[in-house]
Amino acid sequence: MKLQHLFIGAILATSIVSCGSGNETAEKEATSVQSDVFPEEIKVDRFADIQVLRYEIKDFDKLSLDQKKLVYYMAQAGLAGRDIIYDQNFEHNLEIRKALETIVASHDGDKENENWKNFLTYTKQVWFANGIHHHYGMDKFQPKFDRAYLAELAEKSKATLSEDAMNAIFDPEVAVKRKVKDPNVDMIVASANNFYGEGVTQKMVEDYYKNIIDPKNERPIEYGLNSTMILDNGELQEDIWKLDGRYGKAIEKIIFWLDKATTVAENDAQKKALEQLIEYYKTGDLKTWDDYCILWSQSTDGDIDWINGFIEVYGDAIGKRASFESIVQITDFEASEQMKVVAENAQWFEDNSPLIEEHKKKNVKGVSYKVVQVASESGDASPSTPIGVNLPNNNWIRQEYGSKSVSLGNIISAYDKAGGPSITDEFSHDEEEAARAKKHAYLAGKLHTALHEVVGHASGQINPGVGQPAETLKNYASTLEEARADLVGLYYLMDEKLIELGLMESLDVGKAEYDGYIRNGLLTQLQRLELGKQVEEEHMQNRQLVAAWVFEKGAKENVIDKVIREGKTYYNINDYDKLRTLFGDLLREIQRIKSEGDYEAGKNLVESYGVKVDPTVHQEVLDRVKPMNIAPYSGFVNPRLEAVEDADGNIKDVIIKYDQDFVEQMLYYGTEYGILD
Repeated sequence: MKLQHLFIGAILATSIVSCGSGNETAEKEATSVQSDVFPEEIKVDRFADIQVLRYEIKDFDKLSLDQKKLVYYMAQAGLAGRDIIYDQNFEHNLEIRKALETIVASHDGDKENENWKNFLTYTKQVWFANGIHHHYGMDKFQPKFDRAYLAELAEKSKATLSEDAMNAIFDPEVAVKRKVKDPNVDMIVASANNFYGEGVTQKMVEDYYKNIIDPKNERPIEYGLNSTMILDNGELQEDIWKLDGRYGKAIEKIIFWLDKATTVAENDAQKKALEQLIEYYKTGDLKTWDDYCILWSQSTDGDIDWINGFIEVYGDAIGKRASFESIVQITDFEASEQMKVVAENAQWFEDNSPLIEEHKKKNVKGVSYKVVQVASESGDASPSTPIGVNLPNNNWIRQEYGSKSVSLGNIISAYDKAGGPSITDEFSHDEEEAARAKKHAYLAGKLHTALHEVVGHASGQINPGVGQPAETLKNYASTLEEARADLVGLYYLMDEKLIELGLMESLDVGKAEYDGYIRNGLLTQLQRLELGKQVEEEHMQNRQLVAAWVFEKGAKENVIDKVIREGKTYYNINDYDKLRTLFGDLLREIQRIKSEGDYEAGKNLVESYGVKVDPTVHQEVLDRVKPMNIAPYSGFVNPRLEAVEDADGNIKDVIIKYDQDFVEQMLYYGTEYGILD
């Protein structure tokens, strides 16, 4: 489960400091080779609704040689799987991407005319979204050049594009949306993603799993996580993603690098986890995946960690099939030390939550929390990245063995350094609210992320005999889970316990987060939507659901005012204590829905509060943010990790280079890691 950033102005910096263990060894193994100096300008590119940034890896030179190798090998393993997500997102994405890359790399014609500029913008959009559909809105990009121009470019560069691929790009009726979340249609048939083969319907898939899943099984696998559902001679079956199966060429390379990583693992627990991950990629066995997740969740002693596999199911309309994802991370010890108190008190938070007693965990297991520096990202985590992650996702593993939560510190820091005009002043009800945000938003956001990931996702339990949320809550499971985790954080941000623990000095921190959450949920996040669209992305749905629900339920007691001033809409919180109570009420209800598997109640919450958009308010928000020229979405180029070899071909050092812009990195990745046909 991942936490997305709200918008650039809402993300504030976190201090990034040196890694601890391994430094003594690093001094003994130091070489004369040094990493590049991080550029002063972290803004790399700006196009369409996107801003591309850089993130910095600090004190990499203080790692031991084996630690550097481990980071390098895991980064290579992640990049080896990059092609997979393109194919998962749409069947013609790889063909289209490779043609676009061939054209960009070879074009020597006029680069100042509007057609070429529009073509390059379209290509960058495809790179950023890992396909021809928007990474967040899911709608297909509409090229601002015609078919004849692309055909001309392709012919001159000797790029190949099939008729089906050309139709996918230009025909507005083909592959309209990558993911469709509308309960009134067949969501599998309507979605353009490549998780399901030709002729497969939603009813077929639901019936298939209904026949094989035992809801009484207390330790179920994550059914459907790593397969494409296809029809073979009229029979529904799963085409497994494994070494000798679908995506085998890319998985072979992933295994190659994972095997190298086992030779430099920091400890036996890491090595065993890596060996189990290799076994999973070889077999595609989801029981082996569970075994790996258990080993990985309990491997907490090293300085280097990773996320690698088919993990998050946000890309599938019915929430079963997972996108490939890789994040390689280095522990930020000082920042982690500051926040570990949250994990240490996870049981207190659970015991004192407003949940129905039978839905509380009696023994919260092994929640670990770290602030980390990202060293490399790929797949579903790149170029657009989360700011926090909590894994594994399988509920019974989390309950019995615990989970890992990380905050991506250098990503958050990069967002803050990118700066730009803030929308806080524009949408704050008064100067007091704006001043509170400027003073406390950094800490408020940091605490909410920690509480969301560590306490929120670890909280609550499912009633005996009730199936997993993917089966009971279906396409609403992800939205409700993110809302539940957000609500845990919101509820405790106005609790004196956080002051007692030394996490904040006053409840003004909680008030700042309440202000910002309501502003964003009801107003500012609408800048990410095209006018006339409804909210479909799960994180946006969850924020609107929470904000709209508490606004409506608090109306009788005037908890939140809606204020219209000079034609502009503002929200003013009158009673923070009552708002906290409302957050607790909604948290209790969503946990009940999850614990009892109440699909109809979950559907009603999401559809009633999380989806619909007032077009008048939407237009107003777009008009108010337009003069600020803020990119609604941001992402990153990765630093380039370069292995330095001695005369015998042995790695003697790994260095960091910040030498690629967005186009250069995408072309480089296409050449170096273009593995699948």
